[in-house]
Amino acid sequence: MELSKEEIERIVKEAEVNIENVVASASLDHDINLTAIATALDDIEYEPEQFPGVVYRLDDPKTATLIFSSGKFVCTGAKSPEDAKRAIMKVVEKLKEIGIDIRSEPKIEVQNIVASANLKASLNLNEIALQLENSEYEPEQFPGLIYRLDDPKVVLLLFGSGKVVCTGAKKVDDIARAIYRVISDLRDLGQM
Repeated sequence: MELSKEEIERIVKEAEVNIENVVASASLDHDINLTAIATALDDIEYEPEQFPGVVYRLDDPKTATLIFSSGKFVCTGAKSPEDAKRAIMKVVEKLKEIGIDIRSEPKIEVQNIVASANLKASLNLNEIALQLENSEYEPEQFPGLIYRLDDPKVVLLLFGSGKVVCTGAKKVDDIARAIYRVISDLRDLGQM
């Protein structure tokens, strides 16, 4: 299901889609010395007996990047894929400034985008769970209905208030497509 840029923007606006967190990974393809990083920088956390990596926090964009001796990074907290990439590049530049050998540009990949949305309708999760394939609803364990999509490959958490959490997206377009899909599915079932 391909949506036009205009349709994606309309869905995102109407459903008040908000990116809550972007997780991206990167690799330098070579080992780096975490002790040298911990010695040279003040604004990091490094307690190797508790965690095998360095935690480097940035204020702009507001993120935390985990740096491992293998040269792998995990950046979390960004509000867009672009901010996640910008944060990783800022960390790499800072490492270069303090003399850490960086032999190649990092290979950056978005791993997960978590977003929230508002369908602006109350949802009867008991009825929806009976009608909607690939859904699970066990209110004794979790107050939301879990709806798994194959295309795009994401998981949606639907709440009775009409709020939705989308997780597992790799691109922002996946979120809009997932919200479009859940709205279409609920309308087809007469639940919206």
